Amino acid sequence: MTVLFQNIPSGVGSKRKDLKLASKELSRVMEKGARWTVENGYGLPEDIDHIEDRGCIPGADSDCVSERALERGRAQLGTLGSGNHFVEVGYVDEVYDENAAGLLGLYKDQMTVLVHTGSRGLGHQICDDHIKVMLQASRKYGIELSDPQLCCAPVESEEGKRYLAAMACAANFAFVNRQVITHWIRESFAQVFQLSPRDLRLDLIYDVCHNMAKMETHEVGGLKKHLCVHRKGATRAFPPGNPEVPIPYRSIGQPVLIPGDMGRCSYVLVGTEHGFRECFGSACHGAGRLMSRHQAKKASKGRSIVRELEDAGILVKGASRGTLVEEIPDAYKDVNDVVNVVHGAGIARKVVKLKPIGVIKG
Repeated sequence: MTVLFQNIPSGVGSKRKDLKLASKELSRVMEKGARWTVENGYGLPEDIDHIEDRGCIPGADSDCVSERALERGRAQLGTLGSGNHFVEVGYVDEVYDENAAGLLGLYKDQMTVLVHTGSRGLGHQICDDHIKVMLQASRKYGIELSDPQLCCAPVESEEGKRYLAAMACAANFAFVNRQVITHWIRESFAQVFQLSPRDLRLDLIYDVCHNMAKMETHEVGGLKKHLCVHRKGATRAFPPGNPEVPIPYRSIGQPVLIPGDMGRCSYVLVGTEHGFRECFGSACHGAGRLMSRHQAKKASKGRSIVRELEDAGILVKGASRGTLVEEIPDAYKDVNDVVNVVHGAGIARKVVKLKPIGVIKG
């Protein structure tokens, strides 16, 4: 965990000094996505097949990204960031579906690494930039808003097209960011265990978006329609047989990753046909908060969160004490309850439970 913490910059404004990109190279990152990592030695060719949309959302146009957004993202590839972003080292504690687990390459007591981060300051700035545009567009197109944060524009409008192109850039940057972190993880394990990454078999199971709007075909009222599906704090959960699911997993459905908190557990599930019909092929992306960050700080007053987790057999490293107290396990719903609801409702099907033994928080 010490080596991982040294190799993966984390915290507010974290930067990787040896990976600061010039503008042209950053544009290539945003338009090529995960292929850029393979071409530049930060990923394995076989990783691409296990990433949503093969690690590249089509239609990305770096000309739709502001200079301020580019500047914020320039030195942030391979960094974890802050808030609820994490790297979790754990192991497979329970197997619920032996066949699905086998096809995913998971087995009981196997060590796993789960990564949660996104497009960092670049994506945040793209959002900020386009909220201003969308507020004007909502007025322009006569769209009444119940809340200003729901500002929007027609998909086919100039404002809508430019936002989709910029959002694709952010998503592709996020794919690359997670792939570069995966590279640092592989290097860290190789350094500690004195084995090559291939000997360690640190294979990518799946990488999926969790804040994204995508054009997809779904059935509505008995008719197939081309829709813009918004997944905010949600993840895609496509069923068996869907052509978007990687071929090795197509018989069981797309992997669905639902992390909990740093003190309990996380889950791997697979998508279902029922979930595709009822929820537009979507599932939750995590347990969800019970407390605000301010409430979590109050609840953790006088407590040693690091010691509490150590007593539970979990080593935690955070960029600051402030992050750790905001992310205490009590601040989140119990992921076991959440996943049991998802499984029981047929939205996605449980495959394995992962227990943490080491966590890095931004």
